[in-house]
This record gives sequence, structure tokens and C-alpha cells, in this order.
Amino acid sequence: MGPLDALIHIVNFFLPAMGMALLVPSLARLVWWKPLKGQWARQARWVAGVGAGVLVAGLVLTGRDGAMLTYGALVLSSALVIWWTGLR
Repeated sequence: MGPLDALIHIVNFFLPAMGMALLVPSLARLVWWKPLKGQWARQARWVAGVGAGVLVAGLVLTGRDGAMLTYGALVLSSALVIWWTGLR
């Protein structure tokens, strides 16, 4: 595996966390627009960081990438981050 292939694998591994970092704060802002005013960038950074940690933990615990348990934990952690950073 060359360096370009390794880079593609790493980017694809973290892509679900980055997608959630763009999608979840945007959708939460549509629903709770007043309490979340001006917090999109901060929440996107938090969701991306926590999501990346969840993906790495899922890889370590299950021993393989792409386990549904990991993706479920990613969705739950994204929702918890939105609640913790803006709605509590």
C-alpha cells in the first residue's frame, strides 16, 4: 500500500464523523434555531472530534471498521454533543 492509498483509507475511515459534523449541527439549527444561534462552528468541531474518537474506539473494541454498533454510538454521541454544547 502506497502513501496515497493509506491517505485514502484514513480519510474514508473518518468520513462518517466529518459528515455528521456537517449534518447534525445544521439540522439541529433548523429545529432549535433560537437557542443554537451562533454556535454552528463550535458544535461542528465538537461533533467531529467526539465522532472521530467514537470511530477509533469502535475499531479498537470490535476489531473491525464499519460495525453497526460503532455507527449507532456515533449518532448517539453526536446528539449528546449538540445537547451538551447548546441545549442544556
